[in-house]
Amino acid sequence: MNLDELKKNHNTSYLAGILERLNREEEQVREMMGGDDDLHEIASQELKSIQEQRETTEKQIQDILDNHELNATKKLESKGMANEIVLEVRAGAGGDEASLFAWELAHMYELFSVIKGWQWKTNYESKNELGGYKEASFEIKGKDVYKMLRYETGVHRVQRVPATEKNGRVHTSTASVAVLPIRKKVLFKINPADLDMEYSRSGGKGGQNVNKVETAVRLIHKPTGIDVRSTNERSQLANREKALMILTAKLQQLKEEEEAKKYAGVRKDQIGTGDRSEKIRTYNFSQDRITDHRIKKSWHNLPKIMGGYIEEIFEALQSGETGEEEE
Repeated sequence: MNLDELKKNHNTSYLAGILERLNREEEQVREMMGGDDDLHEIASQELKSIQEQRETTEKQIQDILDNHELNATKKLESKGMANEIVLEVRAGAGGDEASLFAWELAHMYELFSVIKGWQWKTNYESKNELGGYKEASFEIKGKDVYKMLRYETGVHRVQRVPATEKNGRVHTSTASVAVLPIRKKVLFKINPADLDMEYSRSGGKGGQNVNKVETAVRLIHKPTGIDVRSTNERSQLANREKALMILTAKLQQLKEEEEAKKYAGVRKDQIGTGDRSEKIRTYNFSQDRITDHRIKKSWHNLPKIMGGYIEEIFEALQSGETGEEEE
């Protein structure tokens, strides 16, 4: 057991202190056993007592850790967070290159969803002239989808030579990702008086009806200024229900973030500002390397990773596996 980690965990810090004391006592007894034959029998009995106490303490610690993990899993499932999410991407700093990168990130998650057998559906997308995403929202359903993708929230940075760059210079751009769990049991209730609703014609595929009837919906939550769009459902009612579902998820997430600040200190907003300095991961195409800065670990073969084979990174994040960060 890693004593440093156990001491940092408030659930096990007290027992970790006992374990540390027992280790010191054992070391002292062993020194005594080697220095005086007359004390060997007494020391042996003392050593046996210390080892029994340590075994009991270690079992208590393991029970706490196992119980904590079980409760965390149950809590996740009880909130309905494991199997349905809304994933949003948004271009940050970098103009057209940032929009293209936002599209590539979304495409990477879509390909990963295909590999996992999850359902992928577009709620809303706003593109630039090159086909990149200014912003977009997707619904993903599948086993353990939130558990797998929850650490994708944050600012992703790309370093590469854009196709439009004539001088071969490496550009740095960013895109933001937010992952919102959709819960079966909704705890947050929205006051209808707090909502503004706008309707417009949906663009893109869908036939003549999509372009002639105002089916697209935009909801604005007046107290917070949060707005949500849904455009890809067939009817205005369906788009309104989908927008309300996403808005509820956003507001509930916001409420939980505010509650968490009381106990865990100030936390960054999910989306952030899209600034280059707020990065969780860097995709360096010229060096064929992707680095997650939270666990200081890097991987290579970017084309494969961008093709949806990113599960190894997700698993490293979940296990807290760390390495030496490359810049």
